[in-house]
Amino acid sequence: MTTLDNRPNTALLVIDVQNAVVAEAYERDAVVANVRSLVAKARRERIPVVWVQHSDDEGLVNGSDHWQIVPELDPDEAEPLVHKRYADSFEDTTLETVLSDLHVGRLVVAGAQTDECIRSTLHGAIVRGYDATLVSDAHTTDDQTAWGAPPPQQVIAHTNLYWTYHKAPGRTAGTVSTADVDFAGTPAG
Repeated sequence: MTTLDNRPNTALLVIDVQNAVVAEAYERDAVVANVRSLVAKARRERIPVVWVQHSDDEGLVNGSDHWQIVPELDPDEAEPLVHKRYADSFEDTTLETVLSDLHVGRLVVAGAQTDECIRSTLHGAIVRGYDATLVSDAHTTDDQTAWGAPPPQQVIAHTNLYWTYHKAPGRTAGTVSTADVDFAGTPAG
């Protein structure tokens, strides 16, 4: 369990499911539908949903249509929204404060991009003392094969594989499918 004191709660962390980020993403519609399902389940179970939204000075200008969260998802105004400029959602953001205020020590992670912000945030969470569960069918990425990366389905499969077996002292990692997410339980591995 988490190494953070007095942090018994779980939160769903939805990373960068924004118009431009997932416009060309692998299995975009299925992943967005799974994220939507996770958000609905978290809300029913009164689990905090924390939204993360990336911005930069090129294609994701704060306030632009490209920057907006996809229309299929509907963040509630009462749900925390964390703005970021780096891959790791903790880096130079309010995420740690938000999670501390909610007494969260376990994260269930979904969103985009698998090979950048998802991986960075998972590792950032573990090194900061959080338990971190990746929802195996609720993250995606673009095709980066032109730059030497494997095809997106292989990037996703590899991330799921290594996160399933990731370990750290006093913390848990793992993967679980959307259908098997148990916000009260531990990772299915």
